[in-house]
Amino acid sequence: MPLELISIDTDTHALDGLYYTPPGTPKGTALFLHGNCMNFYTGPARMVPPALVQLGYACLAFNRRGHDMIASLNSRAVTGGAFQMTQEATADNRFAAAWLKERGHSDPMILGHSNGGMLAVQHVADHPDTPALVLLSAHLGGKDVVPLASKVGLLGGDRIAEVEAKARAMVAEGRGKELMLLPGWWWVITAESYLDYSAQLPDVLALAPRIKCPVLYIRGDKEPAHIYPAEEFAKRSTGPCDVRIVPNCDHFYGGREDAVMGIVTEWLQRVMAKT
Repeated sequence: MPLELISIDTDTHALDGLYYTPPGTPKGTALFLHGNCMNFYTGPARMVPPALVQLGYACLAFNRRGHDMIASLNSRAVTGGAFQMTQEATADNRFAAAWLKERGHSDPMILGHSNGGMLAVQHVADHPDTPALVLLSAHLGGKDVVPLASKVGLLGGDRIAEVEAKARAMVAEGRGKELMLLPGWWWVITAESYLDYSAQLPDVLALAPRIKCPVLYIRGDKEPAHIYPAEEFAKRSTGPCDVRIVPNCDHFYGGREDAVMGIVTEWLQRVMAKT
């Protein structure tokens, strides 16, 4: 399939991505949003676009400025997931959608994994002409996700109060952009990013009533429903929402890639045939 390594301008450094296109004229276009500390060339962001191309769709997968844990670009300055801020992440998704629009592709389908799925809900709420939304283990976002994730050993783990107090002290001292260690994944973060993640994330369930397009929400059966709330989202969404729970499947779909992609492609073929 034709692949194009692309660069998307922002108000700071550019976003790198890969644009996949099928032979001939695409039936439509999709935008894929990667998860926390991931990128466009690993995990679901690598798995999904080729399957969409097989269906005749073009797909853009790209790195938000908050990709990987820590990254360096064209200097020794550092960036990456440890520095991510919610406002920047939502802006990056808009920059990517604008890049597609400049190519003549307005209103792409939106697909997102994990944190990218949470951000996808916000993007679709802000872009009501989106034709379809696929949520791959999208977490609930909002102010509850950090305490809930910490209870299962991520982020602050059993030291969540200590981590938050340290982050607040560092910000008060003017050290908000300095790195601090976390006891759980993703292990390292700036003080200001930790506080932003604790308080500024979009709330997936609160946004659900604004989602009117067809939605597919996938969760692995090894993932906790209270953090990846597919069923509750379906109850609250205005449009049709299909929930699929994949057996013997974790958050990254290891060994279950074919099963997940079979669900996604079957659903898209059925839903997009009606548009």
